[in-house]
Amino acid sequence: MTLTELADRVGMTLANLSILKTGKARAIRFSTLDSICEALACQPGDILRFEPAPAAREPAAATGKRNASR
Repeated sequence: MTLTELADRVGMTLANLSILKTGKARAIRFSTLDSICEALACQPGDILRFEPAPAAREPAAATGKRNASR
């Protein structure tokens, strides 16, 4: 299935689907995710991956030292 066909089946623009595909989207509605999964006959975990933001990647040891001194 092409991206254009998926966009038609899901009822969203090709531009918005491309934003999701490239990982540039900041959020997705559950209804959109549901429509995509229905069209692809898959589960959300098959198409989503969690990637923490660089600022959130703080070593646990450094966090513990600051908390211990308080």
